[in-house]
Amino acid sequence: EPEMVSPDSDLYRAHPDWCLHAGNRRRTTARQQLILDMGRKEVQDYVIEAISTVLLEAPIGYVKWDMNRNFLEAGSEALTDDKEFAGFSYIESWGGKSFVANSGLIVPEKFRALGLAKRIKEQTFILSRKLFPDAKIFSMTTSAAVMKMNYEFGFRPVTYDALTDDVEFWKGCEGCRNFNILQEQNYRVCICTGLLYDPKEHLEIHHPGE
Repeated sequence: EPEMVSPDSDLYRAHPDWCLHAGNRRRTTARQQLILDMGRKEVQDYVIEAISTVLLEAPIGYVKWDMNRNFLEAGSEALTDDKEFAGFSYIESWGGKSFVANSGLIVPEKFRALGLAKRIKEQTFILSRKLFPDAKIFSMTTSAAVMKMNYEFGFRPVTYDALTDDVEFWKGCEGCRNFNILQEQNYRVCICTGLLYDPKEHLEIHHPGE
């Protein structure tokens, strides 16, 4: 359970502030565990590194991640002062991990124009390259700002036939109001611009900001 930490562990002794807690109140264990504070970037980096190491070094084909205890100290000291949601993105693999989608970039309006969206997009891209170094990474968007960020990371515009042919991915478009356009165009183009990063076109892994 990567989101848990034992009070009797090297990690907790080194970083007792990394678990969810309510000020100086007693920390509540369950199953002899505390819960790591995923709102902290340093915790995110640690968990990503730990999981990535296992996935990259061992022949793992399936991962089941359970959550086996309740949250008792809610909230994160790393959140904004108003405890607000600030941004989100996610990674999905398709076609037997030959394609990876960087999707769902969401940043509420009050947190825009602060560089947060680019940082989320940057970290999503870097993690995608690390976990799936041979996969083609793609994005579909109508946002000029997202297109610009993707261009900076090495993406290029493509028609949809250059993207994954995984049927399950395209089923996700069925709920879109423009799905009829996609069908009429035989799944080649639609309102969204398809953007592709092909690692074979880049001699080195491109880490934005470095």
